Amino acid sequence: MSAVESVGTAPEIRAIENKAQGSSFYVAMKLMAKPEREAMFAIYAFCRAVDDIADDGMGTRGELHAALDGWRADLESLYAGGAPGRAAFLAHAVKRYGLRKQDFLAVIDGMEMDVGEDIRAPSLEMLDLYCERVASAVGRLSIKVFGIGEEPGFELAHHLGRALQLTNILRDLDADARVGRMYLPREYCADAGLVVRELKRAIADPAVDSVCRRVAQLAHTHFQEATRILRARPKGRLRAPKLMAAVYAEILHEMEKQSWAPPRRRVSLSKARLAAIVLAHGLTG
Repeated sequence: MSAVESVGTAPEIRAIENKAQGSSFYVAMKLMAKPEREAMFAIYAFCRAVDDIADDGMGTRGELHAALDGWRADLESLYAGGAPGRAAFLAHAVKRYGLRKQDFLAVIDGMEMDVGEDIRAPSLEMLDLYCERVASAVGRLSIKVFGIGEEPGFELAHHLGRALQLTNILRDLDADARVGRMYLPREYCADAGLVVRELKRAIADPAVDSVCRRVAQLAHTHFQEATRILRARPKGRLRAPKLMAAVYAEILHEMEKQSWAPPRRRVSLSKARLAAIVLAHGLTG
């Protein structure tokens, strides 16, 4: 058996699958056939690897840029037929599903935005670009595995990727602030009179709730568009994106009920609630 054929058992993929157990991502992936599931875990392993470079902060900014450039070089070599280095575990999924190099590189570009500076109250334009790179690009890789055509698939990736990322931004408000980041858009902050010079004070300000609710409405708009595309039943395997949309929409709903006014807790869904969502949304498609 060649290295490419056996990549489904690569240590990187096994490690990611073990870490993901119990998450909504893991639940969605378990509904897929083994080849598709392994491809998705390979994509997820790549995303975790480059995200860890940006989030762990181990090294100077120059060293972090160099680490991301190393991944770019490995991807270029993989697609050119050379030695793929750390990207070897992606080889089988790339070949089998026609995953695009530019989408992997876009994810790295998104991580580069975090490495280049600690993002604090970006413009709406910058926030949208960030979501495009770190989330919708992952969606474009995923729809290839799901067998969805590019026209409806890329539109789905555009909207569902942004919906999921905006939900994560709202969910991780406190965790992001602890590492010097806040992704709430500056226009919304200015309208609410929320001053973001000191993040600790900003996220403790009751005005943060109104800002987060506007971001939530933006996420709802993208969820609605993603739902419209899924209801049109484009050709392909739709269970995983339907389930991810349903789970994250429920998380967003729970955050809205709780509110973002301090003190907050990070919202998660119980196993029973996840099971109910799987029964309602994950068994068809």
